[in-house]
Amino acid sequence: MIIGITGENCAGKDTIAEHLQKKGFYYLSLSDILRDELAKSGKEVTRENLIEKGNELRAKHGPGVLSKLTMQKMEKGKNYVVISIRNPAEVQELAKDPNFTLLYVTAPAQIRFERMKARNRAGDPLTLEGFMAVEKAEIASADKNRQQLAEVFLLANKKITNDSDLVRLHDAIDKALGEISADFKSNRPSWDEYFMGIAKMVATRSNCMKRHVAAVIVKDKRIVSTGYNGTPRGCKNCDAGGCPRCNSFADSGTKLDECFCSHAEENAICQAAYHGISIKDSSIYITYSPCLTCTRMIINSGIKEVIYNEDYPLSQSSIRLMQEAGVKARQMKLKE
Repeated sequence: MIIGITGENCAGKDTIAEHLQKKGFYYLSLSDILRDELAKSGKEVTRENLIEKGNELRAKHGPGVLSKLTMQKMEKGKNYVVISIRNPAEVQELAKDPNFTLLYVTAPAQIRFERMKARNRAGDPLTLEGFMAVEKAEIASADKNRQQLAEVFLLANKKITNDSDLVRLHDAIDKALGEISADFKSNRPSWDEYFMGIAKMVATRSNCMKRHVAAVIVKDKRIVSTGYNGTPRGCKNCDAGGCPRCNSFADSGTKLDECFCSHAEENAICQAAYHGISIKDSSIYITYSPCLTCTRMIINSGIKEVIYNEDYPLSQSSIRLMQEAGVKARQMKLKE
């Protein structure tokens, strides 16, 4: 297998390459050709010099030259991960091998800028505006011999969004590998599938007449609290007539002030507090996206990420509020 990695600056290309190396892939970078050329001419290896040398070699020997030279280093019977692909002709050259697949990794600009600041390299832009200006200059060109990253992205076979933590990124890479080759297919569920599957099971304990919902709070890949919707502790169960609102089958979103049932998120958060367990910086897996009341509890309890399976009919205000508060929210539909 030959896995090519492309993406914007600080999207996670090197991180993916490192993960693939641990799985036995040999690492190659088109930029290594440029570093060798700069060393021969006694020039310093800087981002600007690498770009200039790449443009020079493409103009002289054709836009796919870096891929041609890199492929000469490959040996039969080995898996390779190739990075620094910046021109569509480089993709086309690599794609002459039937075992080639191109992955495009991306992330929101603000997240990538924060990663760039964290690495603290000399010469990096100091503002988001500067970061975006550099990116704009590199991402497109009318000259076929220069960098044309936008065109490269369009040629990708698979796209990975790297906007969460390393666990999620590694799961996404492993899933992509399994889809590309049966040699890497795993029967193990991802962490998201694992915890959402548990949430679906917890939901079967719900005693609500209207809808069975569950929440699972996870910290450091460990479940710290669970909850499902229903009437409060010590009260008659909803399905035994304990909640007049649910038993009258009121329309969704109506007569909420008459409902005796606690929501799954509310119960999971309260259970953690009841047992003295901190849920700061945890994640919560929910079978439905949270209502506005539960959203406020999630934000104020310090939960940093919400993963939900189905959309609750009245959740748009909740999603906007979480975005404003800096709580990540994403949908992960579990296949039945």
